[in-house]
Amino acid sequence: MPAAPYIHQLSSVDHASAEGTQKAILDAAQKQVGFIPNMYANMANAPAVLSTYLHGYALFRSESGLTPTEQEVVFLAVSQTNGCTYCTAAHSMIADKVSGVPAPVLQAIRGQQPIPDAKLAALFATTTDMVKSLGQPSPATVKAFLDAGYQERDLLYIVLAVSVKVLSNYSNHAFATKVDERFAAYKVD
Repeated sequence: MPAAPYIHQLSSVDHASAEGTQKAILDAAQKQVGFIPNMYANMANAPAVLSTYLHGYALFRSESGLTPTEQEVVFLAVSQTNGCTYCTAAHSMIADKVSGVPAPVLQAIRGQQPIPDAKLAALFATTTDMVKSLGQPSPATVKAFLDAGYQERDLLYIVLAVSVKVLSNYSNHAFATKVDERFAAYKVD
């Protein structure tokens, strides 16, 4: 017999009425991204979750050495593999409007079609394999990744990105987070 669906009892944390640690982390989030996404308002119920997410996300962005396009490919691979429609929509918008992901690459990812860039295809495949294999990508996948021009240390930054996205993807699953208006044009089913 299948498990009963989870019904959450928590509500989003309203930034205007938040206090203490919740207010502090939402203030930091607003400063970092310019608004409070629905996902953040949900994650703020456990401030440590949002704090860890924001910290890891910022470090991945600033220290991975991957280009903004490559970073979005990683985030999209994780979010799609985890079935997170919220993060897929959000990172599709960021990919299109901020990170400069070429339209054919973004269309291929969103359409689950072959990516028309060999290096980005190797990155997407490796990230997807990392998620599906619980961090144990196949030797063939790792070889293709390295042959595409990536380094072993890049695998560790994929681990960081996967960890950050697990926080957001799983939180969004728990809350059935509604896609923000800013990302609505990129919504997926």
